[in-house]
Amino acid sequence: PGFTDPAAWHAWFERPLMPGIHEAPELKQLPPMQRRRVSGLGRYALSAAYEVQADAPDDAPLVFASRYGELSRSVELLEQLARGEALSPMSFSLSVHNAIGALSSIARGDTADYTAVAAGEETLEAAFTEACGLLADGHRAVLVVSYDEPVPEVWREVSDEGGRSFPRALGFRVIRREDGPGFSLESRHAAPAADAGLHGDAGPRLPADLEVLRFLRSSEPVLERAIGNRRWRWVRHA
Repeated sequence: PGFTDPAAWHAWFERPLMPGIHEAPELKQLPPMQRRRVSGLGRYALSAAYEVQADAPDDAPLVFASRYGELSRSVELLEQLARGEALSPMSFSLSVHNAIGALSSIARGDTADYTAVAAGEETLEAAFTEACGLLADGHRAVLVVSYDEPVPEVWREVSDEGGRSFPRALGFRVIRREDGPGFSLESRHAAPAADAGLHGDAGPRLPADLEVLRFLRSSEPVLERAIGNRRWRWVRHA
């Protein structure tokens, strides 16, 4: 929220402070009845999805990627369950990981493929791997929408994001590189690193999706991320 062009992102990555509070997008593309069902996180995600869909082929599949998804809804349901209260079927249906993609598909009458992925700190890499597979199947373009927000208070002690997280959604249009600049993504097994995460960067560590975005918007040749016993390597090709 508040970062709507490359210049704003460049400036923020130079000094990545917590952004101010912004209201979630109004999301006028959705009919009012369906709009009321969408959470603040869903509004961010769908706003990004609609932007990248605007200049993409109609049949471009979507990959919705979120580390935590609608965790706030799930926590609310669990608390209601603990109090012995009846659970709302609608709240449950909107808490599942593919709910945001489903709402978008239904509202738009969109018959393009969509999927939802979650892979912890590797979620964005998993989404781009899925996108590459869809390109290999013959799609001309694949749309990746990455979205997350701070975890609920009850989860803060076990979250590794600390105070670095804020509500956000990122939209990517992924196409096959024919000629000209592009990127590749590799994964290999490696011994667990003592300090897993971004290597070779002296600045403050960001949530995983923003680390990747910072690299994609920079001129750096390589980004390596060590997570557990896996090493991800993003490479820029001139």
